[in-house]
Amino acid sequence: MTPASRSRRPLLIANWKMNGLHADGIERARALAAHVGGAEAIDGDIVVCPPATLLFALRAVFAGSGVALGGQDCHAQAEGAHTGDVSAPMLSDAGCSHVIVGHSERRAGHGEGDEQVAAKAAAAHAAGLTAIVCVGESAADRDAGHALTVIGRQVGGSLPEGAAPANTVVAYEPVWAIGTGRTPGPADIEAAHRQVRAGWERRFSGGGDALRVLYGGSVSARNAGEILAVPGVDGVLVGGASLSADAFWQICQACR
Repeated sequence: MTPASRSRRPLLIANWKMNGLHADGIERARALAAHVGGAEAIDGDIVVCPPATLLFALRAVFAGSGVALGGQDCHAQAEGAHTGDVSAPMLSDAGCSHVIVGHSERRAGHGEGDEQVAAKAAAAHAAGLTAIVCVGESAADRDAGHALTVIGRQVGGSLPEGAAPANTVVAYEPVWAIGTGRTPGPADIEAAHRQVRAGWERRFSGGGDALRVLYGGSVSARNAGEILAVPGVDGVLVGGASLSADAFWQICQACR
């Protein structure tokens, strides 16, 4: 990893998405906790974001392991008549320290725009959670040469007042790379991460050097080392590969 990225402690996030019943979720969590507890320490922080139904169970599994819990989404309101939603205070109550907001699957599948993402991030901050704010371009955006413009716009619109490197992480996830096995080249990843920091600087007039910016999109044990070596990459947001404790731990070991 570059000296610049080593100044920001890497963050490794497992997003299990809508996968995992109680038994297999517990088994996967125990396997990861065993890896973390039985090996030389890695140079990074680990967060697991399971389905909400598993949060209380995994809180017990990860207790004392150094693995933190995160939610996959939260509502912008702390409580109310919002059937099926989960609030940020509920996530905190379940033991979460982080929550993902603005994931491309929420933006595309639920029509969430930057304003709604910013409201969710603000709710996360109010509940004492670190907001993991996702941004990234579609294949059409990239093919049209608009990738950096889209990233800059999403960063500017998806971050609430009060966002700071201490309570916010930005994850760059090119939509066309998620679950496809395709990833941008190192130069493209570096350019995107520079754009995230530039957008942060425009929004807040400072602090970009302290902001942790992650890469997400078909991260695997095979490519994690190369991705984490790209200047400005401070960790990874892992989807499918995190459903195997062994595969996710191999990714984590790229931070050794």
